[in-house]
Amino acid sequence: MEYKDYYKVLGVARTATEKEIRSAYRKLARDLHPDRRPGDKEAEQRFKEINEAYEVLSDREKRARYDQLGANWQQFSTSRRTGGTGAGRAGDVGDLFRGDGGTTFTVGDLGDLLGRSRGGSGGPSTFSDFFETFFGRGGGGPSGGGASSIGQRGMDVEQAVEISLEEAFTGATRVVQLTDERSQRARRIEVKIPQGVADGARVRIAGQGGPGLGKAQPGDLMLLISVRPHPVFAREGDDLRVTVPVPVTVAALGGEIEVPTPRGNRLALKIPPETQSGRVFRLRRQGMPRINRPDERGDLLAEIAVHLPTPLTERHRALFTEMAQLEPSRAAV
Repeated sequence: MEYKDYYKVLGVARTATEKEIRSAYRKLARDLHPDRRPGDKEAEQRFKEINEAYEVLSDREKRARYDQLGANWQQFSTSRRTGGTGAGRAGDVGDLFRGDGGTTFTVGDLGDLLGRSRGGSGGPSTFSDFFETFFGRGGGGPSGGGASSIGQRGMDVEQAVEISLEEAFTGATRVVQLTDERSQRARRIEVKIPQGVADGARVRIAGQGGPGLGKAQPGDLMLLISVRPHPVFAREGDDLRVTVPVPVTVAALGGEIEVPTPRGNRLALKIPPETQSGRVFRLRRQGMPRINRPDERGDLLAEIAVHLPTPLTERHRALFTEMAQLEPSRAAV
């Protein structure tokens, strides 16, 4: 049985924080998701491996058990094979988990340490033999046991979803196809993406994940949201920034310009005389809706970019030459 180095699978150090593990997983999941690489069997296998690694390392208890086994995993595996249907002979257990202080775990203690599940999984597992040896088919502990009267909660399933900035502004729906790894049956569900969702957000769809075992509840579907960059608007939290070209004459003398909005309409904005390029005007409540508070909005920041007339005509050149003569002379520095 091959040892699974879950830290190596996710590309993180053994000292990685929960945030670092989550970040590494999300990056890999987006890149390797079957929707992005249809028909790529190697990517599909890697996708399963990172999900298995994340299943262990994202759970504090499972990670602690995994780290406790450490380099002794093979010794424990051998003790399980030679010790019958139980967790291993008392001597094997004592040798494996004897700490620096001389504490020896009994067979019963080992079941607690590994979080033994008292129920079976009731079907083929998507996890490796290594995982099932130490965590069981349901992920709770070593496999082997009778049918459970309660069962095991279904696993959460993650699905990458890409949307536009306009869809993030108005909210969106997607039809997601999920495949039950055990039955290989596909199901399609319509999911709603709320207004104001940001790039990198996670949207939980309760009860739409993996099926539970026995009488347990199904897991949840987690949507990993990515928002495509927009050619006009840049998001800054709940605010949106847009660069607005302004003719040099309007910037100098004042006037009115139009500012585009994510709704598709344009707003009139008065520009005072002598407006410099780079000045920012704040249009209140014209930005992104706040997540779960769609009645509240950020602002739209209109940044002025003064534009010269092109091409310059002879008349333009004459006027600019006259303007240059009106400018006070600057001493050389």
